[in-house]
Amino acid sequence: MKMTEEHKALAETVRRFVADEINPNVEEWEKEGIFPAHELFKKMGQLGLLGVTKPERFGGMGLDYSYGMVVAEELGTIRCGAIPMAIGVQTDMATPALARFGSDRLRAEFLAPAISGDMVGSIGVSETEAGSDVAGLKTQAVKDGADYIINGSKMWITNATQADFVCLLANTSEGAPHYNKSLIIVPMKSPGVTVSPRFDKLGMRSSDTAQIFFDNVRVPQYYRIGEEGQGFPMQMMQFQEERLFAAASSLKGMEQVIRTTIDHCRQRNTFGAPLLSNQSIQFKIAELQTEVEALRALTYRACELYISGEEVTKLASMAKLKAGRLSRQVADNCLQYWGGMGFMWENEVARAYRDNRLLSIGGGADEMMLGIICKLMGLGKR
Repeated sequence: MKMTEEHKALAETVRRFVADEINPNVEEWEKEGIFPAHELFKKMGQLGLLGVTKPERFGGMGLDYSYGMVVAEELGTIRCGAIPMAIGVQTDMATPALARFGSDRLRAEFLAPAISGDMVGSIGVSETEAGSDVAGLKTQAVKDGADYIINGSKMWITNATQADFVCLLANTSEGAPHYNKSLIIVPMKSPGVTVSPRFDKLGMRSSDTAQIFFDNVRVPQYYRIGEEGQGFPMQMMQFQEERLFAAASSLKGMEQVIRTTIDHCRQRNTFGAPLLSNQSIQFKIAELQTEVEALRALTYRACELYISGEEVTKLASMAKLKAGRLSRQVADNCLQYWGGMGFMWENEVARAYRDNRLLSIGGGADEMMLGIICKLMGLGKR
């Protein structure tokens, strides 16, 4: 992926924004268990950072996905995993299908304010009995005149307690599970929508996560994105952007862990010499950085093919799989060199250790990624 001057300028804008508006507040937000999404997203919207790849007529920049990758990678400089994830929900999970397939009326009502930062979005796919098994979800949207009546619940929803709308995947017919689902925008203030208290999570502490319940929630049918019954393939498309975002946004976070550990090992003396003088540590750090660069190359290649219109499900799944496993490996290996200090809650590497564990679960577990890769390689049953 060729980095033009325009890419570099965008990267610098994101880098400055993170340094000025996010990182100085991370410790406070992590302790509070939530960050002010409306306030932060509004500032990002004013810089155009929430609509880099979205249509210009609705306030976006209309740029190709390589620019979205630049934003995602620079968000990795945030000193926690929670806020990049929450931003990614807004830009790469809750709005891609809306931007591509939504009616002009629907995009004006929800996409434009999501791009400007006036609305916070969330994505409603997972359920208590249907996480990675998207086809098995139970939430129903039944037609009633010009409306849908929605009943069910969604679990593990990022941005849930602050969201203005949820991009909901629900069953809209009794047909085959891959052809009976639709994506529907549901305003969170709709009567019958309730949200649980925020979950107390192992990591991603400053991102609010909760369960959403739908009890006879009525929304107009024009809130549906695209054709009825096309929700599953649309969500699969959204998953590709989600997985590319996850891989790209992990890169600089891992590099920050590596750099911080190098500095620590250079300053910490054991047996009369800096810890970094130990060749086994040097080799391990060099190996980890090499793996990060390999993941960057894979992610960039998938992005290039995605821009050209090629199918990237296999490569995006590989990148997501590798990002989850490598981010755990980097945090675990580097934490070891901190000794007892690495076991302290406030340690930055310990935070990465906690936060990065989610990458192998959310957005499709490692096992699902392996299953997709095997299928596309022609392995298993025919």
